[in-house]
Amino acid sequence: MPSLKDLRNRIASVKATQKITKAMQMVAAAKLRRAQEAAEAARPYAERMGAVLANLAEAFEGRDDAPKLMSGTGNDQVHLLLVATAERGLCGGFNTNIAKLAREKARSLIADGKTVKIICVGKKGFDALKRELGQHVIETVDLRSVKSVGYANADEIGKKVLSMFADGEFDVCTLFYSTFISVIAQEPTAQQLIPGSFEAKGDGESDGAHPVYEYEPDETEILEDLLPRNISVQIFRALLENAASEQGARMSAMDNATRNAGDMIDKLTINYNRRRQAQITTELIEIISGAEAL
Repeated sequence: MPSLKDLRNRIASVKATQKITKAMQMVAAAKLRRAQEAAEAARPYAERMGAVLANLAEAFEGRDDAPKLMSGTGNDQVHLLLVATAERGLCGGFNTNIAKLAREKARSLIADGKTVKIICVGKKGFDALKRELGQHVIETVDLRSVKSVGYANADEIGKKVLSMFADGEFDVCTLFYSTFISVIAQEPTAQQLIPGSFEAKGDGESDGAHPVYEYEPDETEILEDLLPRNISVQIFRALLENAASEQGARMSAMDNATRNAGDMIDKLTINYNRRRQAQITTELIEIISGAEAL
């Protein structure tokens, strides 16, 4: 049974932890606003680029001269999983949920006899996957030194993916990240990058009418420039969504931790007061008994 000194030390320790979790919650709240604004600002550009590419893809549907980034290699034997997570923990199930989705996809592909290669963007993704899928991880991208993720960081990853595809190192590339919905809700997402999977969301879609565009220069030249750029744009969007999701998850997790620390302090304080009262009562009984014995 703990002594009064042990209880005092425990209460002081929990109070110190509570201060840390409260500070981390406030820092996450401050960072969340900027990260959320950046993620929401990137969505229209990425979605509009997808709509343009979807419109262009219709012109190449069924054609043999379609770009490989759009049509694929004609095979799906080798899959590259690009798993984007955070560099730090203490953010609830944010990293775990992304890794879980990627792990399920990898298991399914391996069960079908496919070859799986994994690139982890973020330390926590590698930590979560290395035990079961460590032999499939071919590279880990470290962004711990990056204070604010920029397009240059995403473009570097995108160029690496494009170089591997040009060298025939994989057939299909899927990106895993977390879409920011709210502070308490982040949705793990799997998005196929190569071959491109585009959904037309152009004007007039709601009434069944599809606009007709004339492109200058022709579609082939435009796709040669847009398709590689789209890879980097989608990765950049995923990194921004991750940044907002991470701060939202951390803010929620640290709020829960602060509340739990407060509950623990209350319980420990009650226990301490009871033990102290019992000790005082025992000492009084001993004094009174000794006085009566005299």
